[in-house]
Amino acid sequence: MAELVDAPDSKSGFRKEVGVRFPLPAPFPELKSLMKYCSDCGQTVSLKMPDGDTHERWVCDSCGRIHYQNPLVVVGCVPERDGKILLCKRAIEPRYGYWTVPAGFMELGESTAGGAMRETLEEACAEVEIGHLFAVVDVIDAGQVHFFYTAKLEGDFRPGAESLEVAMFGEDEIPWDDIAFHSGHYALKKYFEDKGKNNGVHIHELRRSNS
Repeated sequence: MAELVDAPDSKSGFRKEVGVRFPLPAPFPELKSLMKYCSDCGQTVSLKMPDGDTHERWVCDSCGRIHYQNPLVVVGCVPERDGKILLCKRAIEPRYGYWTVPAGFMELGESTAGGAMRETLEEACAEVEIGHLFAVVDVIDAGQVHFFYTAKLEGDFRPGAESLEVAMFGEDEIPWDDIAFHSGHYALKKYFEDKGKNNGVHIHELRRSNS
């Protein structure tokens, strides 16, 4: 992990941590996905800055429709029971065979907490009671924002379709070198630092290295 500058905000309960620049584990596409045609009228689009805007957008050359592309939301949780947490070994790319906390893209019509519960059910066939939001990671080069909740594991678990296996780990058993993503690595570190207490939301920024 890169060195962090920690500046807690006692009034808001948020902790702002900045100053991170290191390579991400897998290549990401350009933030602005290539568009050729308007989804409304089927005519060509051009990348330009609309009047009064501050960013370039894909704009239809015929009907003038502005196509906004915004960050995607990833939601997950750290399921815990009896001092151990549940991790899933990925059965899909990217990072096939690496371990991760249950997490995935948020769906329309659900809350961030609801999405974290659904992802846990899909990846580990497990139900959880969601606790508090404790980490937010801005994965800027991927155009994503990752939200992580604490959670209590309820009942049994087994690998879902996207997992090779699922298992419980104590803090000293975590396969740190085999954690799939920097955001999950960060969330696990902060989870164990908090030791189950609600110490506010840790905010982290990830960028690709410029070197």
